[in-house]
Amino acid sequence: MCGAPLQPAAAPQLPLRERYAISYARAILERPYIFTIVFLVANFFIFMLMWQESEMSSTALWGAFDPGVLLQFGAKTNYNIKLEHEYWRFVTPVFIHANLPHLLMNMYGLWVLGPWVEKLYGSARFVVFWVVTGIAGVVASYLTVIPRARPGLLGRFLIKSADEPSVGASGALFGLIGVLFVFGIKYRRELPEGFKRAFGTGLLPVILLNVAIGFVLRGIIDNAAHMGGLVAGMALAAVVDFKRPGQSTRVTIGWRVAQIAAVLLMLVSFFFAVRSARAFKSTTGAPSNSHALNRTLLIENNDALGAGERAVIGAIKDRNGNQIDQAVAQLASTRHVDPRTDALKTELGNLLVQAKKFTHNWQPPRTLTDAGLKEQESLLKSFAAWQQRYGMWLDSLCKEHQLCAEPSPEGSI
Repeated sequence: MCGAPLQPAAAPQLPLRERYAISYARAILERPYIFTIVFLVANFFIFMLMWQESEMSSTALWGAFDPGVLLQFGAKTNYNIKLEHEYWRFVTPVFIHANLPHLLMNMYGLWVLGPWVEKLYGSARFVVFWVVTGIAGVVASYLTVIPRARPGLLGRFLIKSADEPSVGASGALFGLIGVLFVFGIKYRRELPEGFKRAFGTGLLPVILLNVAIGFVLRGIIDNAAHMGGLVAGMALAAVVDFKRPGQSTRVTIGWRVAQIAAVLLMLVSFFFAVRSARAFKSTTGAPSNSHALNRTLLIENNDALGAGERAVIGAIKDRNGNQIDQAVAQLASTRHVDPRTDALKTELGNLLVQAKKFTHNWQPPRTLTDAGLKEQESLLKSFAAWQQRYGMWLDSLCKEHQLCAEPSPEGSI
C-alpha cells in the first residue's frame, strides 16, 4: 500500500572482472587430476616394496635405504648406465626415494603442484610432462658426474666427483615448477589476478629459495637433476598450449599416443629393473636386504685392480714389465663380485698383456718404429679410458664401503 516492492531487491552483481575470474577458476578447478593420484600411489607402493626388501628396518625408513636396495630398484649410477648399458635407469629413479622424509617431501610437492598442471594442461600432457622432465633431470645428473673432479665453489653446485646412487622425483617436480612459471608469463594478459600472483613471476621466490637450499646442501642434493627438470619444464610450457576454460576437453590422437608411450616406458623400465635384480640374486646368491657387494671381496678386487694399474703404469713410463706377471696372477685369483667388477678385471687383464708385449718390443737404446709408436698410442688411449672407468667404479663404492683411498703415487698417464 505504501508503494514498496513486493519482491526483495536483487543483490548487486559483481563487477565483470570478478565474475570472469570466478568463472575462469571454476572451469579450471572442476577438471579431474587422476594421474596426479596415480603417481602418488605408485611412489608410495614402490617405497613400501623397498621397505619390505629392507625387512621393515626403521634405520632404512628414517635414515637411508641400503645402496644395494636402491640399485636393485633402479637408482641411477653412471657406471651402471655407461658400462652395463642399463639405460632404463634414466626412468626408474623418478619413482624411488632414499627414505621416508625424502618421499614425503616430494609427494607433498606433487600433491600441491600436480593438480594445477594436470587441470591446466590435461592428463595426457601432464603424464608426458612428468616423465620427460623427470628423465631430463636424470640425464643432467648423469652428465655432471665427473670422476675425481675438483670444481670450484660454484662448480660444486652442479658437478659431482663421486658416482653415488641418485634417486627421487624432485627433477620432475622442478619440471612442474618450470611449466607453471612459463605458463604464468606466457598467458599473463588473459589470466585473472589471482592466477597471475600464483604463477609466473610469483614462483620466483620458490625457485630462488630452492636454489639457495641446494647450494647450502650441495653435498646431499642433486642440483643438476633439479636444474635439468626445471629447464625441461620451461621448454615444454613454452611450446605447448594449455586448455582454456570452455575449450573442448577432447585429447588429440598425438597427445594420447604420447601419454600411452610414456606409461609404457615407465612399465618397461621397471620390468628391466626387476629382471636385473633377479639376475643379480641368482648370480651372487646374496639376499636383497644385505649389502649388494661384500666389503671383503671388494677390498680383494680393489687391491688386484690397483696392482694391475701400477703394473701398466710402470710398463709405459719405465718400460719395466717385471710387475706384470704378478699382477695378472693376482687378478686371476680374485673371487667374483658382480658383472661390472669382472668387466674391469677382464679389460685390465687385456691391457696387461698388451703392456707386456710393449715392453718386449722396446729395447733401449733402439727407438720405436712407426708400428711401435702406434701401439704405444693405442695402449695409452685404452689405459686412460680404463682408468676413468676404474675411478667411476671406485667412487661409486667409496662412501658405501669406506674404500676411499688416495690416488696411487704414479698417478695417471
